[in-house]
Formats: sequence, structure tokens, C-alpha cells
Amino acid sequence: MAVNSSIEWTESTWNPVTGCTKISAGCDHCYAERMARRLHGMGNVRYRNGFSVTLHRDKLPLPLSWREPQTILVNSMSDLFHRGVPTEFIHEVFRVMSEAPHHRFQVLTKRSRRMAELGAKLAWPANVWAGVTVEDEACRFRMEHLRRVPAQVKFLSLEPLLTALPDLDLGGIDWVIVGGESGPGARPMRVEWVTDIRDQCLAAGVPFFFKQWGGVAKKRAGRKLDGRTWDEMPALAGAVG
Repeated sequence: MAVNSSIEWTESTWNPVTGCTKISAGCDHCYAERMARRLHGMGNVRYRNGFSVTLHRDKLPLPLSWREPQTILVNSMSDLFHRGVPTEFIHEVFRVMSEAPHHRFQVLTKRSRRMAELGAKLAWPANVWAGVTVEDEACRFRMEHLRRVPAQVKFLSLEPLLTALPDLDLGGIDWVIVGGESGPGARPMRVEWVTDIRDQCLAAGVPFFFKQWGGVAKKRAGRKLDGRTWDEMPALAGAVG
């Protein structure tokens, strides 16, 4: 749970759930799993179960105590729509987000099918964004699930980008994030994959955010694409402040 997150496209993180399981190729070198095992080894009580799915009910009210408006990534250390998270608990998370209209919440998932199934049963105020990870061709189906969710802002996280993704259907998509994999065993991302997605976003009028080139030395690789940074954000942002 952190204010001033190091994740470039958000400001803070909120983890009422920690732990996850691998579901697709983008999970192979999961940064959250590495961090959870490190924290477990350090005796951090939040990670007493390592990277097994664990609910932290005492952390549910945390955003309500943050008076300064924040853009908040929900469950950077888990996936809210994991099968191990009870539906009632998901409703509780959404209740808190509804009670904190001064914040923007970014709910990002790889479990797009469950998000779509629960979508109409959840309250999606303007300050709650819905996103899915699409790291390769095999995960394009998540975009169709995302389109079924009644969120005002829908976004794609193409990170870690593992293949080219030509001819994306960006209808109903309000924001696209692209980033390369970082850390041990990082798989390379090709320049032409990134520029093609950037050009697709420009043609469709969809804000484009380039997070990083990644690699084992991500800071040295930097964030510039064609000589500049790309930090575009959705126009339909929900009221904050």
C-alpha cells in the first residue's frame, strides 16, 4: 500500500488483496511474485502466506483516509478478479471506491471473463476505470470482455508486450499503455511493435502512454520513443478534487 508509486502511469497503490497465480505468458516473470517472496523472507506479516491469495480486510478503508486526491492502482500485488477472491469481497472493494469519489481507481485484471460476468452487478462510478492486460495475440479476447464492462473509462495494459499486435480494434477503448518486461529473464520488446501500436492509437484518437523499454537495466533503457516521452492520459477521467 503506497502513496507515490514508482509505476509511471499511476500515483498510488492499494492492495486489499495480495497473491496470485499464473494465467498467461505475461505472468512468467511476475514482478509481484518476486517482491512477495522477498517480503515474506523479511518477515512482513502481509506476506506471511507468500504469494498465495490473501485478503486484507483491514486495508479496505485505506483510500478513505487519503484526503489528497490520488490516481490509485487497485491490487498491484494481486488480481481483484482472481477466483480466490470471494464475490462479496469484490463488492466491498467497489463500495469503498464509490465512497471515495475524490480518487480515481484503476482496476486492472487478466481475469477478464470474471470481470465481464460480474460487471453489470457492480457499481461503476465515473472514478473507477476498468482495464485488461493484453501481452500477446493469445490474450486479445480480453478486449472483448472489457467492452462488456459498464465502466466510463476502459484501458489496455500491453505490458509486458511480448509480440506485435497489429490491427487492434480500439473501439470503446479510452487509453493504451505499452511497456517492455523488466528484471531477471526479461524478454525483449521490438521497436516496431511499439511504434505500430503508437501509430494505431494516433489514428484512432486514443491516448497512448509508453511506460518503459524494460530489460535487465530498465532505467538505462529509459522511456523515450522517437526522441520523446509519451504520457497521454484519458480525457474521460472522472472527477477528482
